[in-house]
This record gives sequence, structure tokens and C-alpha cells, in this order.
Amino acid sequence: MLNIIIFGPPGSGKGTQSKRIAEKYDLIHLSTGDLLREEVKRGTNIGKQVQYYIDQGELVPDFIIMKELYIKATEHINSRGFIFDGFPRTIVQAEMLDKMLEKREIPVNIVLNIIVDEDELIKRMIGRGVDSERSDDQEDIIHKRINVYKQQTYPLINFYKHQGKLISIDGMERVDKVFKKICTAVDAYISDKTIMESM
Repeated sequence: MLNIIIFGPPGSGKGTQSKRIAEKYDLIHLSTGDLLREEVKRGTNIGKQVQYYIDQGELVPDFIIMKELYIKATEHINSRGFIFDGFPRTIVQAEMLDKMLEKREIPVNIVLNIIVDEDELIKRMIGRGVDSERSDDQEDIIHKRINVYKQQTYPLINFYKHQGKLISIDGMERVDKVFKKICTAVDAYISDKTIMESM
């Protein structure tokens, strides 16, 4: 089983890359953003709670995210693996995810950190907001989301670096070039793992 986490600041392109990774390596794409937006679209009680936090540019509480993620993951427990997109976002969430996966003996293998300059992030999200009319892609909320990322998500870099799973990817280039770098890293991991298992 191959389990990959991809994270980076809002606007770094992790959603686009996640879909490509899922297709190439036949993984289940678990996007907490997509899961939560679906709840909002359906107008459920959870969706109403989620919309409040999104409108404020704040992170959705752990108990809501973990419940949705667990339900979705258990539906595909016999798959070839998962690509976790937009989760975890905090150290607490990372520890919760590790515990959830370790119970089933399917730990996280690779953590991809997409790096993009802040000015570029803002430019991308403003453009995306115009195209998609997403309520969280307004400039005042964009700055707040980036600050929340710095405070709560950025510490994950050291968390996964200490686990020996972190791979940093330059996300400033074109989508195809970034994807090629990601594939090189994932293929290298798969190749090394295959060699170790055959010894």
C-alpha cells in the first residue's frame, strides 16, 4: 500500500497535483476540502458549521475533519493506497492520522511539501477566486488563510522531517514540471522499497 500526504500553503497547486498523483499511481484521492465542500453543497448540519469556518478563513475543527475522513477512508480500505490532500493541517491532526493508519498497519510513506512564494500564492488565488467564485478566495481572507497556514500547518515540516518522510518540491514552475518532480520522488521511493523487500 502506498500512502502519500501532500501539503503546502493555499494556492500552491496541491489539489491539481493530487488528482494527477491519484491517477498515475492508482490511489484514492482524499481531499478534506472536497469532502467538506460537498457537505456545504448538500446543506447538511456539518456543512453549515464548515461554511462558518471557511467564511472566517479559519481551519475547520479536528473532530469534524476526522469523522469525514475516517468514513471515506474505510470505504476504500482495500485500495492500493491514498493521497491525502489538505490533511493533516496541524500537528494534532498529523498525530491523529498516524494513529488511525497505524491501527490498520498502513502508515504514511511519503510527505510532499509544495513550496511557492507568498506573492505568487496571492496572485494565483485571486485569479482562482474570479474564475470559480469561491468565497475563501477574496483577498482579505487569502491573507488570513496564509497566516493560519504559517502558524498551524508550517510546523508539520519538522514533524515529518523527523520521521524521515518529508520531500520538498519547488511549486513555482509549470504544473507539468512540478508533477514530473513529484513522480521522480515517488518512483525513487517505490524503487528503494522494492529493493529492500527483495533483500
